[in-house]
Amino acid sequence: MNIRINENLTELPAATTLFAVRERYKPDADVLIVNGFPASDDQPLQDGDRVVLIRRGERPSAAELETLMAARHTPGVHERVKQACVGIAGAGGLGSAVAVALARIGIGRLILADFDVVEPSNLNRQQFFVDQIGQPKVEALRDNLARINPYVSVDVFDGRLTPDNLAAVFTDAQILVEAFDAAAQKAMLVETFRRHFPDRPLVAASGLAGYQPSNTIMTRWISPQLVLVGDGRSAARPGEGLMAPRVGIAAHHQANAVLRLILGETPE
Repeated sequence: MNIRINENLTELPAATTLFAVRERYKPDADVLIVNGFPASDDQPLQDGDRVVLIRRGERPSAAELETLMAARHTPGVHERVKQACVGIAGAGGLGSAVAVALARIGIGRLILADFDVVEPSNLNRQQFFVDQIGQPKVEALRDNLARINPYVSVDVFDGRLTPDNLAAVFTDAQILVEAFDAAAQKAMLVETFRRHFPDRPLVAASGLAGYQPSNTIMTRWISPQLVLVGDGRSAARPGEGLMAPRVGIAAHHQANAVLRLILGETPE
């Protein structure tokens, strides 16, 4: 039978067990993952299984690291995610959190666009650090993503998106994430992107301010190529600000919608 051991295709005798594989290929491994799920007991392996052997505390080689980072994925996911290119318009609370989530699942390429710099009031919800205050957001986020997953290719556009440049910035993006604050910017982006790329999905957000119930944030189809995340009503205003929990919930709804679109599923 053929199984993958740390992503290396290996031919083994039928009925070979998990512990026999550990003993032969990595006797000091103390984390055993079979088809994306940790295993603590011995078990017979089947043709097509994927086994990952990890020793806690050991820094793997560059050749192994990407494989081990994806060890908990559902089998077959990483190969498809690795081929995807996703654009993110806005690198603030939504955009930075979406970018981190997509980097952690091993997205192949990200295109980040924003004109702003990191400032102190961003730090209550955005994926930046105190020592990055004053840096362009797209450059700071690119640096942070490189520390999370060095195998993600990140292109940045440090400038304001307009109807004249948006198509050129996101020409390679298979899916676009809208992560703007202002309603006028959101409308411009949706209209422009759909005009230039009518067959490409866009995942937008509206309604995520304050500390209202988590479960009011939902993922909805607006049209076949437009997905909207949020509660649709809780806008930031005096007395109701933006904070990490609800912004993060909405961002992860968006990231999960992107993942489902990449895998050919409906982002519900």
